[in-house]
Amino acid sequence: MGQDLRQLLPAYASPDRTVGIAPGRDRRPEVVKREVAATVVYIVDDDAAVREGFARLLRSAGLAPRPYGSPEQFLEEVINTPDACVLLDITMPRMTGADVQARLSSLEIALPVITVSARDDAETRSWARELGARMFLRKPVDDQALIDAINWVTGSNHDR
Repeated sequence: MGQDLRQLLPAYASPDRTVGIAPGRDRRPEVVKREVAATVVYIVDDDAAVREGFARLLRSAGLAPRPYGSPEQFLEEVINTPDACVLLDITMPRMTGADVQARLSSLEIALPVITVSARDDAETRSWARELGARMFLRKPVDDQALIDAINWVTGSNHDR
């Protein structure tokens, strides 16, 4: 995602006191295109509505969602991306969030993980923490709490 940056050129005063653009410069402000990498958020959730809702929210916050409908699909494509994190459902068919976290560790992929679950009890939170999750959020997830969690685990500063 690119951003237009406008560079204002220094003004100067000529001997007759008129203000203009410094000699040798174009008279139009210079527009510079710069690529700004958005934080990548891998969304791993088997519920399509939840996955799409998270993706919409993250896009609106200037983040780059990468949704996956199954842990297997995610693990086939995941790479150790700087300034990225994983938003991981705990309860999924065939493979749990714990299985995904264990597999990431075995692949030496050190992405910060935010676990999300409708199940919110001490055992689930403890289990997620022991597996290396940096944050635990209960479904339904508050929009701003999710953005704040992503910013915290990635060290980014994206706002809605």
